[in-house]
Amino acid sequence: MDRRSLLKTFTFAGLSALSGITTIKDGNDHPQIPIPDKLKPGDTVRLIAPAGVIYQKDRINIALENMRALGLKPTLGKHVYDRYGYFAGTDHDRAQDIMAAFIDPDVKAIFALVGGWGSALTLSHLDFNLIRKNPKIIVGYSDITALLNGIYTKTGMITYHGPNATSRWNNFTTKSAKSILFDGINPHYKTPQHKGGALTVHNNRVQTIEAGSASGKLVGGNLTVLSSLVGTPYLPDMKGKILFLEEIGEAIYRVDRMLATLELSGILNDISGVILGGFTRVEPDGDGFGTFALMDVFERYFKGSGKPTYYGALFGHIEQKHTIPIGQDATMDANKGIFRLL
Repeated sequence: MDRRSLLKTFTFAGLSALSGITTIKDGNDHPQIPIPDKLKPGDTVRLIAPAGVIYQKDRINIALENMRALGLKPTLGKHVYDRYGYFAGTDHDRAQDIMAAFIDPDVKAIFALVGGWGSALTLSHLDFNLIRKNPKIIVGYSDITALLNGIYTKTGMITYHGPNATSRWNNFTTKSAKSILFDGINPHYKTPQHKGGALTVHNNRVQTIEAGSASGKLVGGNLTVLSSLVGTPYLPDMKGKILFLEEIGEAIYRVDRMLATLELSGILNDISGVILGGFTRVEPDGDGFGTFALMDVFERYFKGSGKPTYYGALFGHIEQKHTIPIGQDATMDANKGIFRLL
């Protein structure tokens, strides 16, 4: 079946799911914004693999068990066991699983299984008009950054940067996700500063880079993935936004290069503030002598910028992670190292 025929099929199948859409005005006279319904125990959810192939099949079993432990009824996308190189199926097939999840009236939320690489390649295959007419919670992180920001940009629908279905859903991570996805609570996001028996805090230290407060809609995710969207129609308008960023496994000079891309494209000038989360295994390239430290790079771009910035928020490739709604209004205080939803 070719893409045009496939989308016609989606259109026909999606007609039954178009009733009961919740929308609000965004305050700027834009078209009404679709708001996904919150989850309830017993809801059916769909697990999809929009990016990397899942080599260890037991990881899918773990994902299913995670969802059941949340009180949900998980179902699997048609292509999650597929393998096409390092992708979980072709771009078209992965996009088909995304669309099928959105138009299925029984599915109340969509969780990505894993990241990797490949979500961006599904974007040109998606019918954003149908997605907008069938708003649902969609959750993931890492490479899923492309999908979350692409959908938000094209539909205005809030998406959720949070744990993948295969993630370790510890007490902290689960509590944060449930407060947002089930309870609809607008929480304060704060990093606990535990000393752990030491004289001062060593882990997850909050560090103010540029003092001040800011407000705006939250956008962001993985730095590598977000910077790869620059120049495409899938990157959000950054004017007045609070940008949140995380990274894993990159040399410091690569972080420098990606932040330079954001600066040269005007993004760092447009935003209102910056929240930096986990930068896991981001280290000097080589023995570390005669190079910049990660904080040197952060200060290069954000200190003195007038954009309130702090480092140490809990999201990204770390054990304890918050769930953050992309597209929701928030305020941040870089002096205190906190942000909250409005």
